[in-house]
Amino acid sequence: MLFRKLWRTMGLYKAQFISMIIMISLGIGIFIGFNMEWVSIEKNTGSFFDDTGFADYRIVSEAGFTKDDLKSIEDMDGADRASRYVCVNADVKGRDGDSLALTVTENENVSGVMVVQGDAYDSESADGIWLSDRYAGANDIAVGDKVTLEYKNLEIKGKVKGLIKASEHMVCVRDETQIMPDYDTYGYAYISPVFYEKAAGFEYYPQINVISDMDKKAFTDKVDDKLDRTLLILSKDENISYAGADGEIEEGKTMGSVLPVLFLLIAVLTMVTTMHRIAAKEKLQIGTLKALGFKDRRILRHYTSYAFMVGIAGSAAGVALGYFVAYMIMNPDGAMGTYFDMPEWKLYLPWFCYVIPAGIILLLTLIGYLSVKKMLQGTAADALRPYSPKKMRRLLIEKSHIFDRLSFGARWNLRDAMRHKSRMAMSLIGIVGCTLIITATLGMRDTMNDFLKTYYDDATNYSSRIYIAEEAAPDERDRLVSEYDGDWSSSASVQIEDKAVSLDIYDTSEDKVRFPADGEGFAELTDDGAYVCRRIADEFNLEQGDSIRISPYGGDDEYTLKVAGIIRSVSENIVISPEYAGRIGIDYVIDSVYTDTPKADIKTDGAIKSVQSKQAIIDSFDSFMEIMNLMIVIFILAAAVLGVVVLYNLGVMSYTERYTEMATLKVTGFRDRKIGRLLAGQNLWISVIGIIIGIPAGAGALSYLMTALAPEYELKIVIGPVTYIVSVLLTFGVSMAVSLMVARKNRHIDMVEALKGTE
Repeated sequence: MLFRKLWRTMGLYKAQFISMIIMISLGIGIFIGFNMEWVSIEKNTGSFFDDTGFADYRIVSEAGFTKDDLKSIEDMDGADRASRYVCVNADVKGRDGDSLALTVTENENVSGVMVVQGDAYDSESADGIWLSDRYAGANDIAVGDKVTLEYKNLEIKGKVKGLIKASEHMVCVRDETQIMPDYDTYGYAYISPVFYEKAAGFEYYPQINVISDMDKKAFTDKVDDKLDRTLLILSKDENISYAGADGEIEEGKTMGSVLPVLFLLIAVLTMVTTMHRIAAKEKLQIGTLKALGFKDRRILRHYTSYAFMVGIAGSAAGVALGYFVAYMIMNPDGAMGTYFDMPEWKLYLPWFCYVIPAGIILLLTLIGYLSVKKMLQGTAADALRPYSPKKMRRLLIEKSHIFDRLSFGARWNLRDAMRHKSRMAMSLIGIVGCTLIITATLGMRDTMNDFLKTYYDDATNYSSRIYIAEEAAPDERDRLVSEYDGDWSSSASVQIEDKAVSLDIYDTSEDKVRFPADGEGFAELTDDGAYVCRRIADEFNLEQGDSIRISPYGGDDEYTLKVAGIIRSVSENIVISPEYAGRIGIDYVIDSVYTDTPKADIKTDGAIKSVQSKQAIIDSFDSFMEIMNLMIVIFILAAAVLGVVVLYNLGVMSYTERYTEMATLKVTGFRDRKIGRLLAGQNLWISVIGIIIGIPAGAGALSYLMTALAPEYELKIVIGPVTYIVSVLLTFGVSMAVSLMVARKNRHIDMVEALKGTE
């Protein structure tokens, strides 16, 4: 009997039960989806790094390393494996604009490769090229094809022996200016040391890659002692592949702990209010069951089972949704597939994703239990008395003349809001949540658009960047600057305490390069000090007028720089002018020229190492923006679902609670349209208050998310007027649509039944 009643009751309150299931499934689904994402990234990249011998440290020297240097590192306590290593960008002959990260490692167990098709890697091959399978697939290159690479004045002709994946190039970008891989024009390739030395005619390895469990300070001290000089040492955290994976893991953790909390909080609060109202509505049924002889324990189990079934259904749907969300992100053709190039895309469910759904089910069951237990107090006769809302004292505003001047609808809704505070609070939370998500997600797009405009439309005021070859003579460097009528720069790695940063010397006389100021506009590069990026300034508590000491790698010199200003940058760097560099005695060599000449018009020159077009950098953002736009659509849909589900559920609850009142209004002559306007008026008030709270809350959430998810871009938070307008209109639209759906129900009020029940 009670089992049949269970299904009848759930059918009677289907709107409330469906809304609770949707909210729980959304919360659990987003929680599981994002947490599966970062755990899957962690496990898949971790196994990839282990299988290919990803290096923990990279020792760098432009002078190169000898075999004796390598032997010294291999014999060092704490160094498990080491290999000399070189990687340069080489152009692909016959493919205009294409280049490959041409890589050589002497020890295939350090910074090695995983062959996915073709012959195994052969360290003795004299003509073999092992090519990135993603680049090969994008350019219709197959095993057995011949490829010619050009680097400076060298031509390296070889045969594609195999297609590979390499953890060193898991995030395959040209440099820090390119945010997303573009396998149509850029990939990577490995050749053997034998082939490399045969093609070059000499051996030159500017890097030693080391696998070691030591911390960086201990490792650095031992290397300096072994090689008897100070060298630039980069940890794996400073490698784009490892840093990219680590960044995505942290982003997944952040997203997995913010949005699901919002949905689950609203789901739980909705459960509290809804179960209380259902129990109140079922008061007569509970009294009837008691009068028929059903024990309190059995009645309690019966009504508690509603909450338990909601928890089970919501959790099951949430787990399925979580797997779907994780798969959409974590597959070779999904969002992460455009960023990571790795062999495995397995999905892993972390242990705590079992605990959370179980905890939610127990919590919801407890809420159902407590909601019904109160109704069972007293005798059967007490339970058979209809539920009556608590009596309200006169509000303070009711004692004023202002209240008398308010319309009937305003007074009626105000009293109802004070009588049913929990329902009003839940409606307000739903509106705030909807507005917050819309504002934050659209603001994310505004912020990124402003970033692109600031850095690449305004600050990057050139067409091409020419990278000058290391062996080019000073007069050749000056010739390139003069020939292409451009600005120039020189970069060197320096350390501040134990931190490696880039010291960049810029000549900006042609206004090809600008530096976004920490506030508005652009900083003017003067000759009275250094300009420090915001991250370095925050880390070392620097302000304008302070001093900072730097030490170039490869020597014992130290320089004291005066901070002339704070800038925003895409890399951790310090910028100074040539005049200031000369004043404090810093030597430099021009290594880049920035020109208006298109890349196609720049002639082949022995002094030019490579050329990068500004458009190629901008194009790399297209995939990133596509992913972001997809996320925005998903979040806005989630916000709309949140608003509709919560408001409709609470609207139906309001309708049932005010059923008798509306019947009374109909008896006294109020038309359905007038009653509908009364109901909509209350939602309008709540919507206005929710939007007023939700917009600044969305701005705060945006600031937190962008700081947590993309600190490396030093973004300036921007929310455009269109975002405010869309947030307001969309939230109002959802609220009004729900109001109309609920208002239509008053046409079906049975006045006799409603008023007789009260009698």
